[in-house]
Amino acid sequence: MKIIICGAGQVGWQIARHLSGERNDVTIVDSNEDLVRRATDQLDVKGVAGFASYPDVLERAGAEDADMIIAATHADEVNMVTCQVAHSVFGVQRKIARLRAQSYLTAIHADLYRREHLPIDVVISPEREVAEAALQRLAAPATFDIESFLDDEAQLMGVMLAEDCPVLNTPLRQLTDLFSTLRAIVVGVRREGTVFAPGANDQLFAGDAVYVFSHTDDMDRTLEIFGKTTQRQSRVVIVGAGNVGLSVARALESGPGRVRVKVIERSRAAAEHAAEALERTIVLHGDGLSADLLAEANITGADAILALTDDDKTNLLAAVRAKSLGCPMAVSLINDPALIPLLGPLNIDTYINPRATTVSSILRHVRHGRVRGVYSLGDGEAEVMEAQVLKTAQLAGSFVREIDLPEGVRMGPMKKSGKVLIPTGGTRIEEGDIVTFFALSDAVPEIERLLQVAIDYF
Repeated sequence: MKIIICGAGQVGWQIARHLSGERNDVTIVDSNEDLVRRATDQLDVKGVAGFASYPDVLERAGAEDADMIIAATHADEVNMVTCQVAHSVFGVQRKIARLRAQSYLTAIHADLYRREHLPIDVVISPEREVAEAALQRLAAPATFDIESFLDDEAQLMGVMLAEDCPVLNTPLRQLTDLFSTLRAIVVGVRREGTVFAPGANDQLFAGDAVYVFSHTDDMDRTLEIFGKTTQRQSRVVIVGAGNVGLSVARALESGPGRVRVKVIERSRAAAEHAAEALERTIVLHGDGLSADLLAEANITGADAILALTDDDKTNLLAAVRAKSLGCPMAVSLINDPALIPLLGPLNIDTYINPRATTVSSILRHVRHGRVRGVYSLGDGEAEVMEAQVLKTAQLAGSFVREIDLPEGVRMGPMKKSGKVLIPTGGTRIEEGDIVTFFALSDAVPEIERLLQVAIDYF
């Protein structure tokens, strides 16, 4: 597939790395020559320096016969015009745009992005994706990562194993025997910085970060087996009232849990805007690093703090200060992956990586076959994919024990005849089934090959 990626920043570079590694013909476009050079030096991609919305630049990038264009520059307007030019001048069939401004996003309801108006097939909103990720973290405070699959009936949870975890040093095969009625399966493990797909004889050790799939109804029991307790979050402090913080606060105050929220915002204008936009939330103007202001927000009585400013270091320090004052849970928004190893030493419970959430959203619309969901783990080291089995797929009609899964792949739960189950060797994969896979990045093309025989967008 021939794909043009406009924008060589963090998101564009990561998407290019994924897609070029899967033998797609990728060209990356950016007005910054240094970023283009970095991409062409480190990735198997072509590069064009210039403004992505200029027709002559897109022509040099090969837009005449491109299958898809992904507009992920830092400017919403450039992304929108790029899609318009790609459609009107070059007839590119698939156009994805990343848009940040809320005004553009609410206009979706006015059919702004129909082909006869502004032809964008898929709109990706990083702020909305990140806000949803923050809400998911709050819903499962014992996890460092969580994502929903199979129509929200299965949850992928990241769990850090402590010394008191009851199932340490136990082969995964025995876990299946010990908890035969538990609809859960370990699909991935990060140990000493390396991610791998465990086999049936592998054991778990203290310090492992495991990715475990669970039926939504079995979440609490699964976490308990891994030594974690669940706790309802009823009082939350948010640092940062930008698009992300405001979206999270709105969702919390209008949600069924009646969560009490306090927001701290350094900018007076942003604080005033938040105070007008929110109904039951208390908005405090000041520095989220101030111990006095955190005390005023009653951080010692809060269940969690969400540090959601646009500055990574502020988010880290605000989380550390809140934890030192007695807040039991801290979530930080982290853009720079180089800072993630600091979370453990700083005693920060979990983080949200906007790049990973945006990359996951874009990949969901790029993958071949009836791919329904893609979630990127870590720094793009692995993916979890959900897909519907097509009649022509190699999987169709096979028993699980007959499927030659490559190294680095583990099958997760599946949905058959409307029911979510953990597949065994005797489970037969049939047309219409919805399956999930954990796959290291190098093995993703092989999973796509198993899922389909012809390109089929949905």
